[in-house]
Amino acid sequence: MNQKYFSLLFLCLLVLSGTAFAGNPDRQGEAGAAQLLINPWARSAGLHSMNTSMVTGTDALYLNVAGLARINKTQIQLGHTRYLDGADIGINALGFGQRVGKGGAFGISLVAFDLGDFDLTTVETPEGSGATFSPSFFNLGISYAHLFTNRVSVGVTVKFVNESISNAGAKAMALDAGVQYVTGQDDNFKFGISLRNVGGKMRFTGEGLGTSNDGNNETFEYPITYYQRSAEYELPSQLNIGASYDWLLGRSNRLSLLGTFTSNAFSRDQLGGGLEFALGQNFALRAAYKMEFEAPQGSTEASLDNGLSAGLTVSIPLRKGSDSRFSIDYGYRYTEIFNGIHNIGLRVDL
Repeated sequence: MNQKYFSLLFLCLLVLSGTAFAGNPDRQGEAGAAQLLINPWARSAGLHSMNTSMVTGTDALYLNVAGLARINKTQIQLGHTRYLDGADIGINALGFGQRVGKGGAFGISLVAFDLGDFDLTTVETPEGSGATFSPSFFNLGISYAHLFTNRVSVGVTVKFVNESISNAGAKAMALDAGVQYVTGQDDNFKFGISLRNVGGKMRFTGEGLGTSNDGNNETFEYPITYYQRSAEYELPSQLNIGASYDWLLGRSNRLSLLGTFTSNAFSRDQLGGGLEFALGQNFALRAAYKMEFEAPQGSTEASLDNGLSAGLTVSIPLRKGSDSRFSIDYGYRYTEIFNGIHNIGLRVDL
């Protein structure tokens, strides 16, 4: 029965990926809502999001929701990202995961972007009116994952995407789905596949798209407001396929080799790999490298965070003899411009 569930979901992912990625190469660069491709969690960010096959807990809410099912009981995580350090862009994230029933897990994620203040300009004051405004970008995800025995886990996320300013905004819904499969004598070989950001198109609407003109009536003068229709844009769908292998060193230490291929519907495909060393449950060190196919080196045409990434985790038990832990995670990604991307996270496992 478990194999039937796995085969069915795997087939569904292939069908959805064929629909999402059956585009023309000329469509590259036409998608919007690029914030959906920014990882807010420090553990997986330190591996350049290459851990599709082995990501677990609330980190999985971004990368492969199937990993949510592998939490012990309850997990709460707070994350902060200094995106392109020096650009004054901050990202705050909240993740919550809870085991429900036998093998199930429920999760909620909220990611909000702090883009700073912008000068408010109008037709009458193109140099600025002295007022400012701040765009609001946030994503809310509701997830469910299920673990069948210890081998196969599947999951799905419904996401609500919002981009807005005071007088205009765009909204959309998107779906994520994922599978993880664990095998090997010591459950040390893992395989994962995830499909992300498949949903409807977004279009800006609101009072900000209105213009007022004088009427053409010769008897009465009255203004007429015309509303312009903005162009629709797609969500940045992507397919991730990854695998990892664990070398068990002694009773509790582990060295993992991992890699992931990412197919992007609206940008170049990516390939990367990394290593993670875990010293029991108290300390972990990780590093990864990601490359983009046919991307000019040193060019702004490539993704900003190609290249090296690194991170670490320090974890301490909350109570002696229990599985409750408090952890601090850090991740760094090199960028060609600015001073890289820094992620820090606080995690509580109950």
